[in-house]
Parts: sequence; structure tokens; C-alpha cells
Amino acid sequence: QVQLVESGGGLVQAGGSLRLSCAASGRPFGAYAMGWFRQAPGKEREFVSGISWTGELTYYADSVKGRFTIARDNAKNTQSLQMNNLKPEDTAVYFCAAHKNPFPTPVTDFLYWGQGTQVTVSS
Repeated sequence: QVQLVESGGGLVQAGGSLRLSCAASGRPFGAYAMGWFRQAPGKEREFVSGISWTGELTYYADSVKGRFTIARDNAKNTQSLQMNNLKPEDTAVYFCAAHKNPFPTPVTDFLYWGQGTQVTVSS
């Protein structure tokens, strides 16, 4: 079992930046991949980014590539998502997730979820 708690959401103007953090507890953090998903009002939850258990491999949705950066600190049991050049279409609830395996594929195998944190980007 893994417990996940996100922080760092908020309101920002278009072009601004936010950094999301996720603290994990339970199962040894270095054993599994981590990721971020988001869900906008009226839309399905979508994959944003994933990172392998060592942090060497990272994956991004095309819509955020070049603007978002995922990272993890296995010593602190945390992962983060640095979001730059935010756009109004990035507005959503962002969820931290933990995968069942060391690599974040397939995305359907993310098993554990945080409560979510709201990110709102104004135009």
C-alpha cells in the first residue's frame, strides 16, 4: 500500500510557473515508478508525466513536453512536477500516482492515487 499527498497547487497567470510536490509513504519508494495525471472539468483524467524508479527515464504528454519537468528524490520519498509557461488549458486537478512496477508503463497500471491539488491558470 502507498499513501500519497500532493501540495503546491494554486492560481497563476498564463505564462507563470508552479511546482507541485508529492510525498509518499508505505511501500519502499525506490521500488516503483511515479507519475502525474490531471483532470479538467467535464473531461477524463489524462496522463501528464511519469518517471522510472531511478529517475533516469521520464515520459511526458505531448501537450506539456518542453514546459513541465518531473523529478523524484528517493532519499526523501518525494516527487515533483515543475510547470513553466502555464496555459489556461493546463487548468485541472492534478493527481500524484504510484505505479505497480519500476517503469511507468502501461499508464493503466498506476495503482495508488493522491487526493489531488487544484491548478488554475488565468488568461
